[in-house]
Amino acid sequence: MAAIPSHGLRCFNSHPWLQTLRRNPSPHSFPSFTSLSVSLSSPSPVEEDSEESQLDTTANPSSTNNSKKKEGNSSFFPKRGQTLELVCESLAFTGKGLCKVSDTGFVVMCDRALPGERFIGRVIRKNRNYAEVTKIKTISPHWDFVEAPCEHASHCGGCKTQNLLYEAQLRAKEEQVRDLVVRVGNFSDKELECFDIMKPIIPCDSQFHYRNKMEFSFGSKTWLPGGPLQDIQNDAAGYALGLHVPGFFDKFLNINKCLLQSEPANKVLKAIQESWRDPNFDLSPYDVHSHAGFLKHLMLRLGRDINTGLPELMVNFVTSSYKPELLKPLLEQISHIPEVVSIVNNINTSIGNTSVGEDEYTLLGKSTITETLRGLAFEISANSFFQTNTRQAEVLYEIVEEYADLKGDGSEIVLDLFCGTGTIGLTLARRARHVYGYEVVPQAISDARRNAKLNEIHNATFVQGDLNKIDVNFGKDFPKPDIVISDPNRPGMHMKLIKYLLRLQSPRIIYVSCNPATCARDLDYLCHGSVEHNIKGCYKLKRLQPVDMFPNTPHIECVCLLELQ
Repeated sequence: MAAIPSHGLRCFNSHPWLQTLRRNPSPHSFPSFTSLSVSLSSPSPVEEDSEESQLDTTANPSSTNNSKKKEGNSSFFPKRGQTLELVCESLAFTGKGLCKVSDTGFVVMCDRALPGERFIGRVIRKNRNYAEVTKIKTISPHWDFVEAPCEHASHCGGCKTQNLLYEAQLRAKEEQVRDLVVRVGNFSDKELECFDIMKPIIPCDSQFHYRNKMEFSFGSKTWLPGGPLQDIQNDAAGYALGLHVPGFFDKFLNINKCLLQSEPANKVLKAIQESWRDPNFDLSPYDVHSHAGFLKHLMLRLGRDINTGLPELMVNFVTSSYKPELLKPLLEQISHIPEVVSIVNNINTSIGNTSVGEDEYTLLGKSTITETLRGLAFEISANSFFQTNTRQAEVLYEIVEEYADLKGDGSEIVLDLFCGTGTIGLTLARRARHVYGYEVVPQAISDARRNAKLNEIHNATFVQGDLNKIDVNFGKDFPKPDIVISDPNRPGMHMKLIKYLLRLQSPRIIYVSCNPATCARDLDYLCHGSVEHNIKGCYKLKRLQPVDMFPNTPHIECVCLLELQ
């Protein structure tokens, strides 16, 4: 697959949250994509401006900063409510635009600002090392502007970079990974280049319609872009079926068509949108404040028939109670769509926002759908974890297999940590002596065992357990592995697990990461050690391959190969 070259990438001199990441390297203290967003939306009360200072919103940023420079560091803090003219320098690791206030260099983050864009922004929040602004007006567009094809692109939080040329998205992501590996992982640029460690990012062939799973929420009020919530709560015309407005749990953007999901899924979404508000159906959306209402979520999952290769669509209605008679009109609207082979109903009685039900009922067709990945068949239930970009998962797993470099004589032991439904481990089992997989989610372990049986794989053992809470007995129930696969979630690996891996000293570790910030931190521990944690690194980073799994979003996947020194 062709890759975008890495030449011409720019490096930045200062990322305050990277410095914070290195000062606070514990698994729960780093400002990852998620935690940075939280900190920006929840500024410390000590850092907030007074009511009097909030009234001053018209000051010229340059003159204000110049006049106060002699007053000390306080001049580096723009006031909340102040308007600034800014130029976006790059995309930060949350997908927000990184800008700097002229003359002072103070870092400002802006959602939906893209590299090269000059705009007017108003300061809405601030922290010790950076502030957050909202864009009021674009003065001149960014360098690689393209028209976003989705009607919801300006307001939906799903794919914020649609109007950035895809090649520019790839350059930004590759640059972010390199910057993190250097600044957080303590690897030098020279080391990455001379030893050909970091590879150019692998693009995704499809920038749209690549997701095999989308989850939409029902809401009692539709959020109108540029306006308030609709006032009449009980008016069906104001009901919403769509996605959460970024940063809000109770505001919903009505979605008629999503370009990230498949065409069959959009057919179902359209059919439901056109019918569910009919007052004759007596269907009510769940209200997150009053906790009244019936419809909570609509989940659409796409697979393929393992014999014919034809698409299979599962429709999952998540409701607050089990009343199948209320769903019959909707079933009639979508059951004629050829791709729909499964309609299920998950019952979630909690007041939370999760889509996982306590009970599940099959209303029509099969209880599962299937998908093929690296020559193996997988059964997918409504709540199964499965890679959401099937085609690019093939690319990702191919890299894992290449880095594993199994002999093929059935002599090697593979330890698959954070194994999920066993997709990576099962693809390696064909050439290994035995695969041992560990995962905290019981349903995922059940799926992994079922998938092993489906593919007649008998040399794979899957165990349910929390890898963040391992003790001295962990590892005694399996032989020393020749290869360790670690695919943690966004917080990365707990220090207990890192210390175990350093004691284990497996010849090879393949680290698959969905968060390059925590990946860089863990690579630093495994390769360089830590005086603070009293650990000595014993691995050498041999390869680092970024993969774009999710175009038009800030998310980045990386596969890293480490070998014992």
